Amino acid sequence: MKKLILAVSAWLPALWAGAAPYAIQHVEPPNWWVGMTWSDLQVMVHGDRIAELEPALAYPGVRIAGVERTDNPDFLFVNLKIGAAARPGEVKLQFKRGKEIVATYPYRLEARRPGSAQRRGFDSGDAVYLLVPDRFSNGNPANDDAGMREQSDRTVPTKRHGGDLAGMQAQLDYIRGLGFTMVWPTPLLENNQQAYSYHGYALTDYYKVDPRFGSNEDYRNYVAAANARGLGVIHDVVLNHIGSGHWWMQDMPASDWINHGKTYVQTNNQHTVAQDIHAAPEDRARFFDGWFDTAMPDVNQKNKLAARYLIQNTLWWIEYANLSGIREDTYSYADPGFLLDWNRAVAAEYPHLNVVGEEMDDRPYMVAYWQKGVVNRDGYRSGLPSVMDFPLVDTAPKALTAPEDGGQGLIRIYETIAADYLYADPLKLMVFPDNHDRPRALAQVDGNVDLLKTDLILMATTRGIPQMFYGTEMLMQGPKERNDGVLRADMPGGWAGDKVNAFTGAGLSDGQRDMQHLVRTLFNWRKTSSAVKYGKLTHYIPRDGHYVYFRHDGKQTVMVVLNKNPRATQLDLARFGGMVKDARQGRNVLTGANVDLRAPLALPPMTSVVVAW
Repeated sequence: MKKLILAVSAWLPALWAGAAPYAIQHVEPPNWWVGMTWSDLQVMVHGDRIAELEPALAYPGVRIAGVERTDNPDFLFVNLKIGAAARPGEVKLQFKRGKEIVATYPYRLEARRPGSAQRRGFDSGDAVYLLVPDRFSNGNPANDDAGMREQSDRTVPTKRHGGDLAGMQAQLDYIRGLGFTMVWPTPLLENNQQAYSYHGYALTDYYKVDPRFGSNEDYRNYVAAANARGLGVIHDVVLNHIGSGHWWMQDMPASDWINHGKTYVQTNNQHTVAQDIHAAPEDRARFFDGWFDTAMPDVNQKNKLAARYLIQNTLWWIEYANLSGIREDTYSYADPGFLLDWNRAVAAEYPHLNVVGEEMDDRPYMVAYWQKGVVNRDGYRSGLPSVMDFPLVDTAPKALTAPEDGGQGLIRIYETIAADYLYADPLKLMVFPDNHDRPRALAQVDGNVDLLKTDLILMATTRGIPQMFYGTEMLMQGPKERNDGVLRADMPGGWAGDKVNAFTGAGLSDGQRDMQHLVRTLFNWRKTSSAVKYGKLTHYIPRDGHYVYFRHDGKQTVMVVLNKNPRATQLDLARFGGMVKDARQGRNVLTGANVDLRAPLALPPMTSVVVAW
């Protein structure tokens, strides 16, 4: 008998087995938990001619419910039934050739955390801080390359720069101090690509954190450290595609595991075909089945084994890392039927966890189609609780920089929000001034800091779940045209030797300090405002460069005035008497000053205000 090497990752247990050539290389998921709703587990075993073997086990409460094979003899899918009587421990999963045991894998069943299934997700009471791990803070320069294909070079915008989990953990107090309650890092899983691997969206291993960020255990420790500070962590999931460097591309689990096999066929990127009643079947197939990019092969979720693999992977990370939510990338590109199954599985296991999906389109009806509870003409239901409000995100800077005439200006923000009737629940929209796929907010408003403040106030106080991109709070700008490597610039102070440090304040300009102060004031106040977090929204048609809306819940009223006027103005509040009612005085949230609600409101040039009572 000789030792077989289980090439999964260093933290998995070693495999001792029998005769060659059955060298097992991957077992995924690497472990599971007792007491899960998802108790019918499918374990993918990958190894030379492993499909020739028969699995067996003897463990109380666990049995093999079946075995599935594909046209690749190197894969065996073992269906385990984990009963209510099962207890945490080591299940000796044996692989037999006839009566001979030629391999044994010590499969672990773990105990769940108390209350794991009932964990709270994120909602409109939260505020989300989005960061790109490679560009945020380098806490451990020793792992900058970690023996991976692409090496780091901080002088090149499209290369890796060295940010990692250690750096992210060191700045958790900074994020909490800004008033945020959730952190969303772009994907942390391995992207062992030849080039352009820093962004994280070309996964090469679904069960392994990229070693340039740290280890799986480092990720779990990061989440625990965030939770200890009152911060939840949202995990960025990629279901639609993988990276071309994924090990599947060398030994595909089935010939139809990847759409079009190993042949690159570009998606047409025509989102409308998802709901176009006249769409040609060929166009629909090209959108859903085409590759996202030459380096991003498209996973075939119509293959039931691939679909189950992806569902289990999402559940595994939630349970393993103790996550507070999921953000799903390129949502509409994945198979619609699979998305419904995926959402149902997550909701069944974690009924209070939130999932937000990305449909990057500026038309409300396109985005609303994917939200849970929307009645679509074609009968489709995706089961997705939250969607990203790209219509408002893309409209706001155009409205803020346009003249107030000819149907332009603030009326466009009003009309975008007036389309909320299309959504099942507008409070579950994620709103943001910018993110990693949009030019920096300051660039979008042509460098006008006053307009940036107005944009931030809008996103923090309108309906929905506000999210802010790292660095916006200290006036990071970049070009107005989208340039991903540049807009995802390094956070000042995240690297040793940085002359400007956003985290400590060293070297910041007065303007940068002022913006940080506004963010801290606005978002820390937001934590206390029941009306802004969960209340109704009533808005008035914009006039004279003012857009006024109210958030109210019967306990608190908040008046927001978005003001674009370049000169000082007086806003007569009599028009809003139906909302102000008999209130006599409010408080300016950003300055702390008292506001007389019986007199016209004095507004300095280009200054928006938030008044609460």
